[in-house]
Amino acid sequence: MITVLSPAKTLDYTTPITTKKFTQPQCLEQASILIERCRQLSEEQIATLMKISSTLAQLNHERFANWQPPFTPNNARAAVFAFKGDVYEGLHVDDFSEQDLNFAQAHMCILSGLYGILRPLDLIQPYRLEMGIRLVNPLGNNLYQFWQNTLTTMLNQQLAEQATPYLINLASDEYFKSIDIKRLNFPVIKPVFLDQKGAEYKVISFYAKKARGLMSRFIIKNQITTLNQLSEFDLGGYRFDKHRSTKTELIFTRPQLINV
Repeated sequence: MITVLSPAKTLDYTTPITTKKFTQPQCLEQASILIERCRQLSEEQIATLMKISSTLAQLNHERFANWQPPFTPNNARAAVFAFKGDVYEGLHVDDFSEQDLNFAQAHMCILSGLYGILRPLDLIQPYRLEMGIRLVNPLGNNLYQFWQNTLTTMLNQQLAEQATPYLINLASDEYFKSIDIKRLNFPVIKPVFLDQKGAEYKVISFYAKKARGLMSRFIIKNQITTLNQLSEFDLGGYRFDKHRSTKTELIFTRPQLINV
């Protein structure tokens, strides 16, 4: 199985990390093309394109200018340690063993607007380039047109090497749209996390994001490789709901929490 996650806007390049292992991103050539395109943008254009403040626009203008391979542990950080946010809070990689990281490296990918597809230990330099941004590039008018063929081909290759070739979609809709499902040769399984609110069960974004991280943690810590094992997920109070689930969606529900 291969699990795909989204990246996070928030980055951490200061907290000490627990491994000296690292790898190089596989799509640096394509990333360099996007960097050169982004370097043509003024701070004002970045602010408008990304819908961010002038302060953040200035920061990312500087990041584009300073982005420079080769990547080393002195100027970059392994992706799974660099990203912070609700999903990565649930993943809680800080206590991962070398065995956990090795399993994650072989069974997890992070989709990225700049780097395309990242393995957990791939080094990255700071950036902000969300997949949904309409950045005109050599392959089209947005990043989906730039990345879709590359990402779909790479995932087909990686899944073909798996004993159980399922793609577990724990990414947001914005990022998962970068994969051409019609060209994917293997089944996609989407875990869905529902929280009780009153008499209903619904997706509550904040909790769902953290649950996607918890699911990723469960997969890695237990070296999950089958759907039956995946249905045993029970972190954060969630339980598998067989009656709500389908062949392509695994539904996990959680009773109402205080103050939800």
